[in-house]
Amino acid sequence: MRCLSCNENLTDFESTRRYASTDEFLDLCNRCFVSVSDDLHTLERGDLAHDEDIAEHEDIHHCGLDIDRDY
Repeated sequence: MRCLSCNENLTDFESTRRYASTDEFLDLCNRCFVSVSDDLHTLERGDLAHDEDIAEHEDIHHCGLDIDRDY
């Protein structure tokens, strides 16, 4: 699976992120997701997140990633 914006390969964590309202896959990598993360309600599989997923998000967004949030 690849990011719809930058065409990078998605991790298992990134490839299972879904829109909360429609349950459709988002298909954006963490770097591309950051720009829209405040505007979208998503469901994320925290059990699939690795240190790289969390560190990448913190580097870009300068805050912690709440990988267990369900909206």
